[in-house]
Amino acid sequence: MSVAQTNLAWETLLDLSTTKPGPLHVRLAEAIRTAVRDGRVPLGAALPPSRTLASDLGVSRWTVTQAYGQLITEGYLSGKTGSATRVSWSPEPDERRAPKPGPVAPVDASRQRRSIRYDLSQCAPDYRAFPRRKWVESIRIAAETASYDRLGYAEPGGEPRLRDVLATHLDRRRGTHIDPALMSLFTGARHSMAAICRALVEDGHRLIAMEDPGSSGMHDAARATGLELVGLSVDDDGVRVEELETRHPDVRAVCVGPAHHAVTGALLSPARRTALLEWAHRVDGLIIEDDYDSEFSYNGPALPAIQGSDPYRVAVLGSMSRTMTASVNLGWIVVPRRYLSAVRAGAEASVAAPALNQAALAHFLESGEYDRHLRSLRQRFRARRDLLIAALAERLPECRISGQHAGVHFMVALPPGAVGSEIIAAAEKRGMALCDVTPARLNRTADEGRLQIGYADLPDRLVTEAVDVLVELIQASATQVSR
Repeated sequence: MSVAQTNLAWETLLDLSTTKPGPLHVRLAEAIRTAVRDGRVPLGAALPPSRTLASDLGVSRWTVTQAYGQLITEGYLSGKTGSATRVSWSPEPDERRAPKPGPVAPVDASRQRRSIRYDLSQCAPDYRAFPRRKWVESIRIAAETASYDRLGYAEPGGEPRLRDVLATHLDRRRGTHIDPALMSLFTGARHSMAAICRALVEDGHRLIAMEDPGSSGMHDAARATGLELVGLSVDDDGVRVEELETRHPDVRAVCVGPAHHAVTGALLSPARRTALLEWAHRVDGLIIEDDYDSEFSYNGPALPAIQGSDPYRVAVLGSMSRTMTASVNLGWIVVPRRYLSAVRAGAEASVAAPALNQAALAHFLESGEYDRHLRSLRQRFRARRDLLIAALAERLPECRISGQHAGVHFMVALPPGAVGSEIIAAAEKRGMALCDVTPARLNRTADEGRLQIGYADLPDRLVTEAVDVLVELIQASATQVSR
């Protein structure tokens, strides 16, 4: 019998008002018997001590002992001196209550994930790398040391201590120039994006330029605020900045992911970074920098965040969903002062991580554990990426790989005849998850000639096996078309 079952019966509802009229101990025995027969109190569960149950029900202890004694005689309960009174009867299968009809249960994402053997999607973090022991220690320290007034709701903008620590971390690692007073904390990057877009609407903006393809999460967050999205093309050097003037002269706000493009994996080139800042100055515009996957750069340090070059023209946002998983997810945004009030007053202002989680994360950063965790993740991802690319290069030498220098995904150009959507559908039947990047395009057209390959949540021991399955699916698609 598991320890978790010990007190299962202590809080079971015993409604004496529904029993037949008669002596109180008889009615109590009937209520307990019904709970056992219905399966609400399972075999082996411990019932409360007679004194405790008597107090809870407002009856005499004699009433409880008499009811227990009757049920022991009937075989429903068992008990001996010095030990708990436990359920000793289990309903036979044909005596169980028929399940009540109800609504269809929502899809269990965790169950779906467990059915995936090869996760080549780019959305998931490495769940196996989560620093459980160190995070539990940080939670314990935060709970023990936080003053009582810090155990309520987090204040607007987030806990000052975490904002200070996070600003220092970003300044050091990303070359930002952050005033912690201008930082606001949310539960994810999408909420941060929604907050700044609402501020733009309040400031009179009606249009926002977005990478096309780009982050569907950023697209959805901006669209939900009422802004009209206009697309900017993306190539190997990142977003094509010149289109802001040649195709969209009325736009004064743009969202880009310079550290690692959410779809192609491209890095925004230095020349285009400069051009983007020059555009913002000319039109008095705002750049929203999505610092996506900036923690993972493998061919030397990542270029500094654009925000460090001009904090007045750039709002920078990010989250820890990739590095610390969604269970500890925290999104943040740093905005020019003119947008701060609107960002914190909008509909997203109440969407903040719990104060205790914020305190724990502050400790995790201050202690150096987050830096150590990032270093370990980077080494882990780099080794996995190298193994994956080597296996693909050996099996599909004709397929060009791009976007592999940072982040945890890259693109593979498919051989002639292979169709991306067919491969994704066939992969699902083989227990393989691949991302369909069609939603990342503003016009929802499919990019059939390329596949996005993620590797954050792919166990190292399955890399070769996953490549074998993937190559088989690609070759089957190409062969089918050629026939």
